[in-house]
Amino acid sequence: MNGAIVVTGTDTDVGKTVFAAALTVALGATYWKPVQAGLDEGGDGAGVRALGVERVLPEAYRLATPCSPHRAAAIDGVTIDPARLALPVVDGPLVVEGAGGVLVPLADDMLYADMFAAWRAPVVLVARTGLGTINHSLLSIEALRARAVPILGVAFNGDAQEDSEATICRIGAVRRLGRLGRVDPLDAAGLARAFAAGFRIEDFA
Repeated sequence: MNGAIVVTGTDTDVGKTVFAAALTVALGATYWKPVQAGLDEGGDGAGVRALGVERVLPEAYRLATPCSPHRAAAIDGVTIDPARLALPVVDGPLVVEGAGGVLVPLADDMLYADMFAAWRAPVVLVARTGLGTINHSLLSIEALRARAVPILGVAFNGDAQEDSEATICRIGAVRRLGRLGRVDPLDAAGLARAFAAGFRIEDFA
């Protein structure tokens, strides 16, 4: 498989980085997070390396404050230029991780969903399985569809909630890619096993 897959989420802290790391390893891909807001513990690049990712591209922007990129950029006195966010050319597949949810602003007049539309790469939507996920997931799907962003499917994260997962995929008319169960301890080997148990790699081709 070549080309890019974008990993986004229904909200912050839904497990995007862990899923993106697992997908990157499974595909033998390169990982890129174009905008890192918050540099505690080295940011998400350091986090995915700890989970087995070998090829990590440097971010286009590294912002100090852990908040929405548009606000973090303003605090740092930086203007995010979409030209610097063009998808990099790499050998083999590329996994690109967004920040927060689909409608997180990168600048005053640019949302992540707008960037996804410009990239024209298929998107995997990571959704938690807990309370509230149906609403957040369907809103995210609508926002992506409104911009003609191709949706590869939904990857769930957390304990199984079969009715919620099925409802989202039925009403949203999207594919259920699988579910990443709890990984404890969270390390490279355990994550690889959990991804293999929950997903079929051919669904990401």
